[in-house]
Amino acid sequence: MRIGGLQKLTLIDYPGKIAAVVFMQGCNFRCRYCHNPELVVPEKYCPTVPEEEVMAFLRTRQDYLEGVVVTGGEPTVQEGLISFLDKLKRLGYLVKLDTNGSRPDVLKQLFSLRLVNYVAMDVKATLSRYDEVTNVRGSGVKIEESIRTIIESGVPHEFRTTVVKAFHPVEDLLEIRSLVAGARQYNLQKARIDGKILDKGLLAREQYSDAEFERLKEIVSGAMEPAYHW
Repeated sequence: MRIGGLQKLTLIDYPGKIAAVVFMQGCNFRCRYCHNPELVVPEKYCPTVPEEEVMAFLRTRQDYLEGVVVTGGEPTVQEGLISFLDKLKRLGYLVKLDTNGSRPDVLKQLFSLRLVNYVAMDVKATLSRYDEVTNVRGSGVKIEESIRTIIESGVPHEFRTTVVKAFHPVEDLLEIRSLVAGARQYNLQKARIDGKILDKGLLAREQYSDAEFERLKEIVSGAMEPAYHW
């Protein structure tokens, strides 16, 4: 396992649970607004954290922590993921997986083995714009399969989109909402556009204001009509 970092406590990353966060190093996407290049771009990698060091810490927190969030990078590209999650489960932890949905075959394995208690999938864009956002050709091919796999799994889940004005007009967000129809939850989060992102060209692009973003959330939730002039 290539572990890029360990956050020893979080109260917000696993809904309703006190948890730790394990950050996996490596990703098969290069999303232009990505804010974690040290987990995605090999030349920016930091030294890895030994898996045994992570497990040793978690063994000391079994009476305090309830869950472990496994995020990235992209965890499903890790060859040792099943073994790692099995170890977490044997310690009695609930497991939340964050994924980009690019590998539905891995998700099906994890669900069949009951290694995941909660899953959050990032839906990057409408299917027609996936390559534009991820900078990877064919990146949207497996996305719809992953969405359906997660919804049909019965595992608690959420879908979310990181919103950038250049890629996410309101019509696209409504299309994504339709794509995840039947999901337990669909959330929008505003992208952090600063000097850390992969595509520095976005720094010069217009972004949604906080007020516009709040209107987007209302429209996507169905609480507001989409006929708003942006």
